[in-house]
Amino acid sequence: MNFHDYYAGASRPIEACIVGTGGFGRSFLAQGLRVPLMNVRIAVDIDSATAAAALKTLGAETIVECQSQEEAERAWAEGAIIAAGSLAHVVDLPFDVLVEATGHPEAGARHAELAIEAGKHVALVSKEVDSVVGPGLAMLAAKKGKVVTPVDGDQPSLLIGLVTWAEVLGFEIICAGKSSEYDFVFDPASGTLTSNGVVIDAAGFASHLDLGERDVGELVAARATVAMKLPQRAVPDLCELAVAAHSLDLAPDRPELHCPIARIAEVPTLFSTREDGGLLQGERRMDVFHCLRLPGEVSFAGGVFVVIRCRDAASWALLADKGHIVSRSGTTAMVYLPRHLLGLEAATSVLEAGLKGISSGSSRPRPRFDLVAIADADLAAGTWLTAIGHHHAIENVSSALIPGAPLDAERPAPFYLVANRRLIRTVKAGSAIRLGDIATEASRLLDLRRRQDTLFFGPAHETPQSSLQRDEARIQLSALKSW
Repeated sequence: MNFHDYYAGASRPIEACIVGTGGFGRSFLAQGLRVPLMNVRIAVDIDSATAAAALKTLGAETIVECQSQEEAERAWAEGAIIAAGSLAHVVDLPFDVLVEATGHPEAGARHAELAIEAGKHVALVSKEVDSVVGPGLAMLAAKKGKVVTPVDGDQPSLLIGLVTWAEVLGFEIICAGKSSEYDFVFDPASGTLTSNGVVIDAAGFASHLDLGERDVGELVAARATVAMKLPQRAVPDLCELAVAAHSLDLAPDRPELHCPIARIAEVPTLFSTREDGGLLQGERRMDVFHCLRLPGEVSFAGGVFVVIRCRDAASWALLADKGHIVSRSGTTAMVYLPRHLLGLEAATSVLEAGLKGISSGSSRPRPRFDLVAIADADLAAGTWLTAIGHHHAIENVSSALIPGAPLDAERPAPFYLVANRRLIRTVKAGSAIRLGDIATEASRLLDLRRRQDTLFFGPAHETPQSSLQRDEARIQLSALKSW
């Protein structure tokens, strides 16, 4: 595709407003200064000074901190760059696309709703919001002729693009997914394994470095055991697959995923069906792997992949000779994009929304799966489930993917509805945290979720599921026996 032709015909640059000037937001601002078809003159954060500071680090000039709608209107008319501490102060300015990048479930939901009500497109970077109410927000936006879109630069949008590309070409999809954010780097010289700055002794890992002819389940288990001191499940990884599943008819093979530690060349072997010597119980699965490499070897860089069926042996032998990755059995191959450039490439989705009124996801996203919270230890009533750090982790709480369904008091609650709330009932280790277990007063996210449930499941909350979901529901639900 020629991107110049695809975006041709614009009568003016698309005006964007970024909310959240942290890692993603700052990178979006940095590249936004260089995108010919886009202006980013408005930045919003927890306060105007924080937004202004981010703009100043990028060399922006004529920044005006605005504390009211009136101040923002004057600054806009004067051509200034606006830093604000509240979206309400700027939402009525004539911009086209709101880029919501706070990562905060409640605030992000409020921002998206406010922008939709003001007639703006929404680029929903905050996967925490998207995983809970993304399809509902998209439907509300569609009623106003606007879109809610995931963004290139994050894995859900990139994965949707790769999978739908494969489907248009008629490839049979066995599995699709992404690598985790941080590689697992094994150093044979020191016998250590490093991930995200954490170094552990892993002298026994050398004997598990190569797949060879070993059973994949045995090898994956052995690696996981040696690396047990390193985190091997991250909530954001599962969350991103939940968001991608809004637009793709794919299912997890099991609620917590397989998440193997794998070398790049092993991916199509591990993520093939058991009949083909892999880990999966069936086709059209989604999963995550931890990229295992030696020091100096290339990284997967948190990229995305699709494993497809090799139907013509001669074609795939030719492609294998050219360096494409084919499985050990020769029955599957991997096609992949080893990148996600955060806000540096998000403008393609912003332009697609602003110029064409098209989402980088689906035109009709559906809540196919819920990312739910699972207690890893006994949690007493009164415990605050505080989400902390870059990964928004909650102490002693993990996550799983289950078929989407309307909420009720005894149903497992979405992870980001649980986050930063207080338990009002004790939850035993191994149990899902249910909606009735948490205090939910003054939750706009919950209000929007209930509205989404009505939009998709109807007043009687009858759950429409794809044939794939119906086939997998029994597997998913039986895997968490404590329910």
